[in-house]
Amino acid sequence: MARKPDLLAKYNAKRDFAKTAEPAGTIAEGGSHRFIVQKHDASRLHWDFRLEIDGVLKSWAVTRGPSIDPGEKRLAVRTEDHPLSYADFEGTIPKGEYGGGTVMLWDSGTWAPIAGKSEKDLDEGHLHFTLQGERMKGDWLLIRLKPRGKERGENWLLRKIDDAEAGATDVLVETALTSVSTGRTMQEIAEGKKPSRAAAKPGGPARRVAKGGKRPDFHEPQLATLVDAVPAGNQWLHEVKYDGYRALVALGQGGARVFTRSGLDWTGKFPGIAEAAATLSAPALIDGEIVAYKDGKPDFSTLQDAISRGGQGLTYFAFDLLSEGGEDLTALPQIQRKERLRALVTGADDRIQYSEHVLGAGEQLFEAMCREGYEGIVSKRADAPYRGTRTKSWLKVKCTRRQEFVIVGWLPSTAKGRGFRSLLLAVNGPDGLVYAGKVGTGFSMDTLHDLRKAFEKIAAKTAPVEVPRAEARGAQWLRPELVAEIAFSEFTAENVVRHASFLGLRGDKPAKQVVIEQAAATPEVPAHDIRITSRDRVIYPGEGLTKGQLADYYAAASAIILPWLANRPVSLVRCPQGRAKQCFFQKHDAGSFGDHVHHVEIREKDGSTEPYLYIDDANGLLACVQMGTIEFHGWGSLVSDVEKADRMVFDLDPDEGLDFGVVKKAAEDLKQHLAEIGLTSWPMLSGGKGVHVVVPLIPRAEWPAVRSFAERFARALSEAEPERFTANLKKVQRKGKIFIDYLRNQRGATAVLPYTARAREGAAVAAPVTWTELRDIDTAQAFSIRDIDTLVERSNSRALAGWGTADQALPDV
Repeated sequence: MARKPDLLAKYNAKRDFAKTAEPAGTIAEGGSHRFIVQKHDASRLHWDFRLEIDGVLKSWAVTRGPSIDPGEKRLAVRTEDHPLSYADFEGTIPKGEYGGGTVMLWDSGTWAPIAGKSEKDLDEGHLHFTLQGERMKGDWLLIRLKPRGKERGENWLLRKIDDAEAGATDVLVETALTSVSTGRTMQEIAEGKKPSRAAAKPGGPARRVAKGGKRPDFHEPQLATLVDAVPAGNQWLHEVKYDGYRALVALGQGGARVFTRSGLDWTGKFPGIAEAAATLSAPALIDGEIVAYKDGKPDFSTLQDAISRGGQGLTYFAFDLLSEGGEDLTALPQIQRKERLRALVTGADDRIQYSEHVLGAGEQLFEAMCREGYEGIVSKRADAPYRGTRTKSWLKVKCTRRQEFVIVGWLPSTAKGRGFRSLLLAVNGPDGLVYAGKVGTGFSMDTLHDLRKAFEKIAAKTAPVEVPRAEARGAQWLRPELVAEIAFSEFTAENVVRHASFLGLRGDKPAKQVVIEQAAATPEVPAHDIRITSRDRVIYPGEGLTKGQLADYYAAASAIILPWLANRPVSLVRCPQGRAKQCFFQKHDAGSFGDHVHHVEIREKDGSTEPYLYIDDANGLLACVQMGTIEFHGWGSLVSDVEKADRMVFDLDPDEGLDFGVVKKAAEDLKQHLAEIGLTSWPMLSGGKGVHVVVPLIPRAEWPAVRSFAERFARALSEAEPERFTANLKKVQRKGKIFIDYLRNQRGATAVLPYTARAREGAAVAAPVTWTELRDIDTAQAFSIRDIDTLVERSNSRALAGWGTADQALPDV
């Protein structure tokens, strides 16, 4: 204990507590294993990572911030120990004082060494530990580097271990822009603004938690058709099939409600899920699956036990969004609904998880899930609407056979205390119940006891189904009311199960709906219904690429372009004879594109209305290509409410002769300025000369406010650095500068959409990238229509997960 007072000597010596609001250093009892991260804009921006050990906060300065990419090793420079009271510090340190600048409480939680390790390992130069914070989670590693030369400090590396919490390289520092304590941005803290909204949730900006609005009613869920193989093609997205209870969660006035697939209100059975869901923006109706984990995987039997014990410790995997903010989303493409869902639930309570998916590559996912012991996968048409019935736009492929059966009787056990040796099963056939075999394994002692109690209430004197005499000998009969989930190897020729195992009871499906599930042949679904004529017409003369090849690109890219293109007013760049011939813009529709291309009546300035084009599926996309379209440019709003922006775009347009490196630096600077006011942004290669900085928005602000903000932001940058930037449209003002084109952010203006081909030499496409990737890219035309396989593969990567989505509003600045 004698050495403890010295732990904070360096901390106290560096500070004048008459001038700084930082707490004076005193040793505390500690013992709570707290950790914090403070974002610190001092002489240079860094993140201070601190672990509670020995009554103080052991501290490291992480220059580029923590990364959840396991392949990224971040330099962490050891600094002086800080007092535990520093864990609550947020504010400004006066200029000229040690560490002068703005400090944000960026993350907070608890830590623990992994099993078999100790905090004493730190003295040996390494520490393997687990974090449970609001943003940093899972397993991490700190490793001390050997000193080099005359280094005065200790250099360490901070690295994420590859686990379920791993992700893209800089996603945390780029999207987590507000305080977990006060919800303030760095600029608001620097200005001394008092907290005026709820603290930020994990992984993103301060969340809007709207409680108003009528709670949606139950909606019949879409059901999947069992098939025998995974469908091929990029038009399918594939998700894990979770071993749990299907549930729709409704949010709105009166709180959250949890409905089973048959419409039963089971909120009382899942109080933890309802509590977690109540933190989301309302009103909304979400579709998903409730699961419980055993040995790191969803397990139905464990779920049954959890429900019987009060429904705590469960996780809800959200995979669809049927309505939001009073808007019915069921007609939107599947992939667009999922992107809306991602923005809604990202950063929510840990009990609500977004169900990730992959495009194409379904067979690889299926093999991986079967290898790891999962139930299987669900494959969904990326451009399909939501239907409240069983369809072939949702398909399920199972690793092992399992389904529901009706319990119609039981056979007593000869073993003392066991209760019964097997259950007799049935399914519904065309003429009533049909015997389907028996199950004698998979029961715990608690399950045996609970089933016997349930059987007493539904005992019957006669068999409700015809059972072979040998099977019926000694049977005790039951009314056909209980439904059990059973795993089995196959059906015999007599349609009875072989090698059956009991998984649990299902209270969410009526016995009368239980039938044999027969796997159908996987349907051969064409990517689209549009006939492309003149496929050999050369569209890109320099590359020899044809109209047919362009159509094939858009067919394969439909699932990755529809989230940004569908249900948005668009202007088309049509080049009927190819990009080198006459091209023209078209934004109105007189019906010449056919039934797959729609129009929305929009009021013009003179009070008249005009029919603007929009599409909502792959057929509409290809119908436009058939009519000579190369490029798709979209409004910054959706047809459901064209007056409210759901994004801003800053187009960085460099003067002729400027190096692309200058454009990249400009984009990075815009990102930083936007982050200071709490806005997450994403870069997109334009496919031309520049970079688009894309800022997603909650569609709340109307166009005049958005235009005003965008213009003020652009002009402020150009006035601060007139030698680099201009916000003036005139060409003469752009000499040697980058034009910050803010004019995309007004009613009726358009910007090129992600994954759109460009009518330029090289057949480049507008391509989403990460800020980390952008540093190593040397052209805005890094991808072309030839790279479709790469583009689809990239869309499945950790790096681009959530690109272009954020739950954020236009700030009041």
